[in-house]
Formats: sequence, structure tokens, C-alpha cells
Amino acid sequence: MAHTGTLVLIMFIAVLAPLLVHATARWLPVPLVVFEIVLGIVAGPDVLGWANSGEVIDVLSHLGLAMLIFLAGYEIKFDRIRGDTLTRSAWSWLVALALGMAAGLLLAQGGGFERGVYIGTALTSTALGAILPMLRESGDLNGRFGTVTMAVGSVGEFGPIIAMALLLSGRAPARSAVVLIAFALLTAGAVFWALRPKPPWFAAVIDKTLHSSAQFAVRFVMLMLVAMLGLAEVLGLDVLLGAFAAGLITRLVLQGAAPDSSELVLSKVEAMGFGFLVPLFYVVTGIEFDLKALLGGGRALLLLPVFLLLFLVVRGLPVWLLAPKDLDRRDRTALALFASTALPLVVAITTLGVDDGKLGEGEAAALVGAGMVSVLVFPLVAMRMRMRARGRETAPDRGAEERADGVESW
Repeated sequence: MAHTGTLVLIMFIAVLAPLLVHATARWLPVPLVVFEIVLGIVAGPDVLGWANSGEVIDVLSHLGLAMLIFLAGYEIKFDRIRGDTLTRSAWSWLVALALGMAAGLLLAQGGGFERGVYIGTALTSTALGAILPMLRESGDLNGRFGTVTMAVGSVGEFGPIIAMALLLSGRAPARSAVVLIAFALLTAGAVFWALRPKPPWFAAVIDKTLHSSAQFAVRFVMLMLVAMLGLAEVLGLDVLLGAFAAGLITRLVLQGAAPDSSELVLSKVEAMGFGFLVPLFYVVTGIEFDLKALLGGGRALLLLPVFLLLFLVVRGLPVWLLAPKDLDRRDRTALALFASTALPLVVAITTLGVDDGKLGEGEAAALVGAGMVSVLVFPLVAMRMRMRARGRETAPDRGAEERADGVESW
């Protein structure tokens, strides 16, 4: 029953974290995820020792990570990120991959090619699931800046998952490519089915059960998620690839079959995800964080600021250089900071590396620690830059209103 006590403590932290965000907002707008991870570290075995991970907790945590990636995939709007914006985002990530592989191999210190790949791939990721809520709450998500950020972040989440499937699967690259093509074809078939008109009864059942115990739409969404996770596992691919694909497909199905109800269905799924599974993942990340390995001195502690700087150089610099031309210098910098914000995939990649014995505990702790600092620092600086940019955009309008008032007074 030890896992029950840990689960109660995790949910207590999940409730406490938003209260702390609210209490500190007037002085410093700390992202919710930072409180969840830090409180998990405090409750974990390296500090107070109140909470320990176990089989049940680990299963729920993995499901929380899958839900986080699923919701990130659901947020992608193809009609807004295609064209030049998507092309520039893809090229910026490919440049980041080359830089990340070079940096990873240099830092591997004779640990082999695979250790360098783990480090390099982690450096190219973007925490889209962490930055989208900030953009939504600030009102930037539906504007041009939000569109570009969504494109950059989507590639920053999808690209590392593909790279992991190709380079870290344990198969020969050619065989991995064949498996990926098979998964892509099956996903394309699912997308084709999603775009086809659905029979009238499908939308009718969704509408009729929205406020009943049947909850057909929510159950259908969970079926899509579990089915794509299962498909990825059967093919030997990372389950995060299946979660991301499930989010893409589910959005197409719901908006095509029941456009009037799709947002309400999403709100129900988000309530389940952000209300239970996602915070559980972040708290467990803190509980399992190897604080002793990081603070033990030596190379691990020195690597944390190095990795933090590399997030900016490897991921942020290519985004800054290849950002769409209509963004000014300040928006480019804010975009690069958002793109350099990394955590969920860093946790997933380092966990896989440690489990496979290819990545040391200290290196993993330094990468995750740098990811936590990036989530705390980079979005805050980026949001301040965006606030100043919005101030510049509205200043001429206020001046015009003042001039108009003066004319009317005459």
C-alpha cells in the first residue's frame, strides 16, 4: 500500500502547486511545472524521503507523459503552420540536430556514439506542451507569433521523436527507416479515414452523450490514444511517436465529424490530462530526479550550465537565424527562447538512456536540471519581451485615439 500514500502525496502537491503559482504571481510568474517538479524533488528520497516511485506510480507517470504529448499533437493546426513557416521550422531543427549531434559526441567523452546521440537529441527538443498554455493565457496563441511558435515547437517535439526512432531503436538505420515508413503509411491511412465524412449517427452520439455518463467522445479519444500507443509499441517505436500521431488524428476526426462539439470534448480531455495525469508525470519526474548525483560535485554539476547554454546555441540560434522575415529582432529573440525551452522529451530521452546503460546518472540529472532551469527562465524572459512588443504595437493606436479625441473637442 506504499504506492497509495505516494499517490495521495503526489495529488496533494498537484493541488498545492497552482496555489503557489497564484501566491507568487505578483512578484514572479513561475511556471506551474517548475513548482510541480521542485515539490516532487523535496518530497522525494533525496530530500524528505516521503515519496518513492513504484510500478503503479511509474505506469501512471508514463501515461501522463503520453497524454502531454497527445495534447501537444492535438494543438497543431495544419492550416496555420504550413508553407514557408513550416519549412523554416523544419530547416532550423535539422540545423539544430547537426549541432546537437556534434555537441553530444564531444561531451560523450569516449562514451560511444549512442551516448552522444542521447545527449544531442535531447538538446534539439522543445517543450511545446509547457509553452502553449502560456501563449494561450497571454493571448498570443492565435496571432502570428503564436502560429510561428506552434510551428517551431511542433517540429521541436516531432523531430526528436523521429530521431529517437531512427538512431536509438537498436536496429540498423535502414531497418528503422522501413519501420518508420510502415508507421507513417498506417498513420496516413488513419488520417485519410479521419478526413472522410462520418455517418450522421457518429456526430449524433457525440452530442447526445456529451453530458451523460456514456461520454462517447472522450472514450473514443482515449481509444485513439491507446491504439496509437499500441501500434508504436508493436512496431518497436517510441510510444511518444504514437501519442503525437494520436493527437493529430483525433483533432481531424472530431473537427470533421462534430465541429460544434470538438472544443468541449477537448476541454474534457484537458481536464483529465492537466487535472490528473500530466501533473502526476511532472511530480514523479521530481521524485525520481537524482539530486545527489547532481550536487555531488564534479562533472555533473558543471554540465548543468553547459547544457543550459547549449539549449540556446543548439536549438535557439538556428531558430533565430531562420525565423520568418516578418518577425522583428525582439520577436525573433522571444521565439528562440521559447524554442530553447525543453523538459518533457529531455526526461523521456534521459530515462531511456539511463535504462539502456548508455547515459550516466550524473549526465541525465544535469540535462534534466538544465531543462528545469530553461522552463523557469526562458519563457519568463520571452513573455516580457512579448509584452514590450505588444506595448509598441498598441502605442500608435493610443496616440491616434488621443488625436481623434482632440479633434472632436475642437
